[in-house]
Amino acid sequence: MSDPAVSIDRARASELGFVARFFKATELDTRLLGMVGALVIIWVAFQIFSGGQFLTPRNLWNLSVQTSSIAVMATGMVLIIVTRNIDLSVGSILGFVGMIMGVLQAEILPQLIGFEHPTTWIVSLIAGIIIGAVIGGFQGFVIAFLGVPAFIVTLGGLLVWRGAAWMVTSGRTVAPMDSTFRLMGGGPEGSIGAMWSWVVAIIACIAIIIMVVNSRRQRKRFNFPRRPVWAEVFMAAISCGLVLGAVALADAYYWPIGIVRKYAETNNITIPDSGLFISYGIAIPVLIAVATGIIMTFVTTRTRFGRYVFAMGGNPEAADLAGINTRWVTMKIFIIMGILCAIAGAISTARLNSATNALGTLDELLTIAAAVIGGTSLAGGVGTIAGAMIGALLMQSLSSGMVLLGLDTPLQNIVVGIVLVIAVWLDTVYRRRAA
Repeated sequence: MSDPAVSIDRARASELGFVARFFKATELDTRLLGMVGALVIIWVAFQIFSGGQFLTPRNLWNLSVQTSSIAVMATGMVLIIVTRNIDLSVGSILGFVGMIMGVLQAEILPQLIGFEHPTTWIVSLIAGIIIGAVIGGFQGFVIAFLGVPAFIVTLGGLLVWRGAAWMVTSGRTVAPMDSTFRLMGGGPEGSIGAMWSWVVAIIACIAIIIMVVNSRRQRKRFNFPRRPVWAEVFMAAISCGLVLGAVALADAYYWPIGIVRKYAETNNITIPDSGLFISYGIAIPVLIAVATGIIMTFVTTRTRFGRYVFAMGGNPEAADLAGINTRWVTMKIFIIMGILCAIAGAISTARLNSATNALGTLDELLTIAAAVIGGTSLAGGVGTIAGAMIGALLMQSLSSGMVLLGLDTPLQNIVVGIVLVIAVWLDTVYRRRAA
């Protein structure tokens, strides 16, 4: 005899259309999928209007590197906005910490241990992370324990840390950075090459398959509904296909001929008549951003702290009554944000090979926009790390595309502002329909 519940589920499934059944089986996030669709439309549009210059290995590789610092900070901004707070100081913290790391490498440490010492980059990076954590913790303390609104505290931080960055060097640009430190910024040496890129891709694909299998086992163990086998295979295949495609694209971008000749001369390599082609591969800052995204996703979805964050965003009063130390959680969120700003500052400083007072200017706008466009609700309680990182890619795609088209900076800012307003409006509409 057939189970009545199963018969009812089959009847309901038959009433749904093919598309609805597909989304139900694969459990795809429609908001995230819509954002990916918007990104594809933007890429195709810029490809057409730029005369085929946008979707090239060179531009897409540079786009991934330029997105890295914003993507790193956007992962932390998700936690802040989910808890109904805001951080307007991230760009200034990035600039201040980047200046501190630059001064350490170019002026202080060379006098103590010599220039290009093997520990220079380690000391600079650790010092930057500690300073970022202290700044974030201080702002979090004022917000959580003194009751000052996050908007006011971080607006003050925007001004304070930008001014502090200027005072460190009286407006001077500090350069050059340590050669090992510069690897975090990308470039020919700051990439892992074709072979190691494929190694990373294979490891990533194996990890994806293991995650899918383990998730299915866990659902079976706790009697949770499981996706059809075809849906599991489809999702794993799509994920692996995206990884392999991204690596193939990174490997299709080769070193400039001048750098190749210098490399060949240094290593006594004879350049063949057909030419010597050396692939960039995946850039180190991209690996840092991806690793940050994976760690932050684990923190938000697999830890008690992550559950507390979303509980606070959904209903702060209920979270407080449930025994969650909301003040301490809030402070930890801002500490994490400070650390992420330091990491982003290291990436930006390494990429420029200098620390300037303009470093991080308006990055707070791009970071907040990335989180909001990525589906993080300003009303709190809703947001994903993956969505924020795709939002960062979307924002940087807009900037990169407009630069290719030769649009002036003021017009670029107008477009970014309009996109941000539209994103918030769409979030409001979505929440009204969901309610």
